[in-house]
Amino acid sequence: MKLPALPTEKSFRSPLHHPRVATVLGRWLAVAVVICFLTGLFSHFQQHTPLWLHIPSRPASLYRFTQGLHVLSGTVAVPLLLAKLWTVYPKLFNLKGLGLKDIAEKASILVLASALALELFIGYLNTLQWYPWPFPFKETHYALAWIIIGALLVHLAVKLPLIRAHWRRTAEVRPTSLPSATTGLTRRGLFRTVAGAASLVGISAIGQSVPAFGPVAVLAPRKPNVGPQGLPVNRTAHDAGVSGVAADWRFTISGPQKLSYSLDELRALPQSRSDLPIACVEGWSQGARWEGVRIRDLLQLCGAPASSRVRVVSMEKGGFYATSELPPEYAADPLTLLALRLNGGELALDHGFPARIIAPNRPGVLQTKWVHRLEVLS
Repeated sequence: MKLPALPTEKSFRSPLHHPRVATVLGRWLAVAVVICFLTGLFSHFQQHTPLWLHIPSRPASLYRFTQGLHVLSGTVAVPLLLAKLWTVYPKLFNLKGLGLKDIAEKASILVLASALALELFIGYLNTLQWYPWPFPFKETHYALAWIIIGALLVHLAVKLPLIRAHWRRTAEVRPTSLPSATTGLTRRGLFRTVAGAASLVGISAIGQSVPAFGPVAVLAPRKPNVGPQGLPVNRTAHDAGVSGVAADWRFTISGPQKLSYSLDELRALPQSRSDLPIACVEGWSQGARWEGVRIRDLLQLCGAPASSRVRVVSMEKGGFYATSELPPEYAADPLTLLALRLNGGELALDHGFPARIIAPNRPGVLQTKWVHRLEVLS
């Protein structure tokens, strides 16, 4: 039985497969990928800050903005990637007379498309906190990001002459003599459809960080104002192995002097208020009103300078974030609190009762809950 011949580029005569269309969609996709990469890099350095890098504590809502933009750009990239691949897939059937440049081009497309698809897929499942794979998400997500950027640079270098030729709309590159697409779409119609699809999925996801879009955020795993005390919960006390707090619970701070306080004694110290968001790496965020003792006041009480580096220790049983560190910029910031109250009431257990850290411009995983000890490191 004779197998049917592979289709050739001439089999795809629709103007929707023209290089001009691929160039326009490629520009849109590149913008989304670069924004997603840069904001993801900022998030990575927030959680793993090298000694040479000093991340400021202000603007207070910077991480809320960048991480929301990270998840939004990744979500929008999905329909853009699908449209881009559909536009260029006829080229994949051209397998005759491949030179070194052609092999590099197809290899870069293969690596770029597969790595980007995997990155977007596991990134979305991370927003659901579902990890059905054996490899560590954070390290894999970070490594894939660099693979994508490398493959993208190779692809751009190989395709630069074609991109340059079709970067601007000119009469020379508009194939009006070709028949219309079988779908009836014009190229302008395709652009509008793709832009509309990208906007729709973006609006359907961004509601987890922009309350105005909460009612239509069907793709958002969390909704604003939904949770104990009007604030979503990412990791419950049960998940963290914190079943309750003993009646003799005490908070300690170890510095030049070692101090110990009961909860009532902490409440008797001068209290401050900070209006700050919780902004999690999964992209959701929610503003809240926090009350408690400034970290810099606690440092002063134990005889440590406000510019100290501080280790925060939780009652959480194990886990990657049972401890965290406050760099000097954050410990000295007047908005950084050992929070005891949330939105006018005592902290709920799922929000870190009896005490938690809240600081400006920090990922939610570093806003340590169920705090029982601070250690001055420097």
